[in-house]
Amino acid sequence: MSRRFDLLIVGAGPAGMSAAVAARRFGLDVLVVDEQPAPGGQIWRNIESIANTATGRILGKAFTEGMATVRRFRASGAGYEPGTSVWNIEAGPRVFLTRDNLASSIEASAVLLATGAQERPAPFPGWTLPGVMTVGAAQITLKTAGQIPEEPVWIAGCGPLPLLYAVQLLEAGGKIAGFLDTTPRGSMLRAIPKLAAAVLGTPLDLLKGMRWLSMIKRRVHYVPGVKEVAALGDKAVEKLHYVTADGRMEIVDARLLLVHEGLVPTIHPTLALGCAHRWIHDQDSFAAELDVWGETSENGVFVAGDGAGIGGARAACLRGEIAAIGIAAKLGRIGAQEAERIAKPIRARLKRALSVRPFLDTLYRPRGSIFVPSDDTVACRCEEVNVAQVRAQAENGGRPGPNQIKAFTRAGMGPCQGRQCGYTVANILARIEGRDTPDVGLYRVRPPFKPVTLNELAALDSGDASR
Repeated sequence: MSRRFDLLIVGAGPAGMSAAVAARRFGLDVLVVDEQPAPGGQIWRNIESIANTATGRILGKAFTEGMATVRRFRASGAGYEPGTSVWNIEAGPRVFLTRDNLASSIEASAVLLATGAQERPAPFPGWTLPGVMTVGAAQITLKTAGQIPEEPVWIAGCGPLPLLYAVQLLEAGGKIAGFLDTTPRGSMLRAIPKLAAAVLGTPLDLLKGMRWLSMIKRRVHYVPGVKEVAALGDKAVEKLHYVTADGRMEIVDARLLLVHEGLVPTIHPTLALGCAHRWIHDQDSFAAELDVWGETSENGVFVAGDGAGIGGARAACLRGEIAAIGIAAKLGRIGAQEAERIAKPIRARLKRALSVRPFLDTLYRPRGSIFVPSDDTVACRCEEVNVAQVRAQAENGGRPGPNQIKAFTRAGMGPCQGRQCGYTVANILARIEGRDTPDVGLYRVRPPFKPVTLNELAALDSGDASR
């Protein structure tokens, strides 16, 4: 049977928890659902279990500081249902979800999507071989199980996360065979004009990043300016081939390769709902188009956190608070002027928290080969469709879009529903057709956007099932 709440929050990360705490202050009836078994999101995953352990100390102060937010969330009085998967959202808004192998629906006066971000899909030759993982996946094993690789690993990528994980791995006693920095040449020169604002806004963040890089350069085989990476092997990765911008080429032994080329907002729910989206040029990704309170073009549906644009945990918390204030005003719990008064200092803190982003986005903008890989590279790993197959369909004429490519090749029809290949296909089409990637767009997302079984669907009441 369908339940009803004032506010349903999808995601119990920094943004979702902060929004729940703020919304409860205004007397809203709040339910938070999340796929994980405990609050924290990806950034503070498993924090309640490891904050005061050796693993928590390895993960650092920025991680353990999340406990304060978790405690406030636990004490807020908001409903919380972990282990819950959302697989459809309809106008209304109405949300369909599965928990304990049973599907149900929830009607809410407002829905806040705090679903965070995913690592940018970065296809390259050999990226589907066993032994190739993302840095984020490796960090999850550290947070959830306290595990580190037994043998030396290679790390390839750019951005703050590879630097952070490399430092955490070293402090945990792990070994790094080499760090391949794929930050494009000239990025620092392009980023320098944006450095002053970052220094004024978040100087400690910049100093922390400089310390990470300095430590890696001292203790690890560090290779800058890497422009091509390939994993080689039969049934698993055995060798790693890389080429630097100055033409140096190396083939080295490798058993585990960790890769990362930045983050992109999670937008599957807003795409499925048909919300308007905007292209964030500096982050080479789409995000839902939002008003000043985080509301999408769909009435009553809000977005906060990295789903609104990559900003990090501090910004996510502030965006969650602002969205909660806007929702309280929309539902008549506070007046418009009062909402603006309360939000003003929070907006000022958010501006400071985001001041470093233009510098980071320019410095760590991914290398071009990530967007349009070589023809033999697998583009869609679910359906094993390579770049050449996508290119062949695109060059047949007619300027096909992503949905036509999906029909022709099955790319995007697998379990991930295009989360891993959507941007790659869009970038390939844009290159061939002489268009910009935002003009090409992404696949059309159809429910369910998470797997759901017939047995689970059978638990829906007749009114829901008819939908």
